[in-house]
Amino acid sequence: MFTSKRCALSCVLGLVFCSVFLCALRSKPGSPTAGKHAVVVELFTSEGCSSCPPADELLGRLRQSASSNGAEVIPLGFHVDYWDSAAWHDRFDSAAYSHRQENYARKFHIDGPYTPQMVVNGQVEFVGSLAGDAREAIAQAAQEVSAADVRLSLANDDLLRVTVANSQPAQVMLAITEDNLFTNVAGGENGGRTLHHSAVVRQLQRLGEISGGRFSTAIPLKLNNGWKRQDLRTVVFIQESESGKILGGASISLHSLAGAN
Repeated sequence: MFTSKRCALSCVLGLVFCSVFLCALRSKPGSPTAGKHAVVVELFTSEGCSSCPPADELLGRLRQSASSNGAEVIPLGFHVDYWDSAAWHDRFDSAAYSHRQENYARKFHIDGPYTPQMVVNGQVEFVGSLAGDAREAIAQAAQEVSAADVRLSLANDDLLRVTVANSQPAQVMLAITEDNLFTNVAGGENGGRTLHHSAVVRQLQRLGEISGGRFSTAIPLKLNNGWKRQDLRTVVFIQESESGKILGGASISLHSLAGAN
């Protein structure tokens, strides 16, 4: 289902969306991320939805973006499963991602999930192909003070170390994403098209709960042999259970360690 929404124009960033942001900083192998402010942008999408390709393209531009105050933009592409049919099955989808979107629908008090839908820091939702709305929501989220400081480091044996400082109880979530994916769709609404995807969430798991203002863990990453390591990123974000608000996050590329394993 689609809802008519006003495409708000913002001059906070001063340029059109494709050129408005600077390149994001990248982490050195084995060293912790800087713990800078992050804006997490989730896209709920499907290869079975003919309105989704423009939103997928928009999501693919976000990681190359930084806000005017240097906040990192972290994109997450969640492929839902309710578009699957006999004509086409999205190979990236998960019922867990559909469930995550349903939870957002309840929190936002909307009729139900739809595609493409974008959610910024768990607080604002809009049609995922609207670049103006995305620009405005990211700019506003970047001005907020991050409640959680997230630091990541990765060793050559794919041991991820996570340290979080946060005064509020919240969940610590881990996602592994993959870029530069494409699919030749043979059926359904996008039949005959070649779809390109970025920041596809390959894995999502809960690492634990923040207690006493801090959280720390070291976990081995489990990577599928079919994933292209040079296109993988690990993302950790902190989210309140009740409100759904994302309090902070960080990401680290696995490409720098590609030759070390």
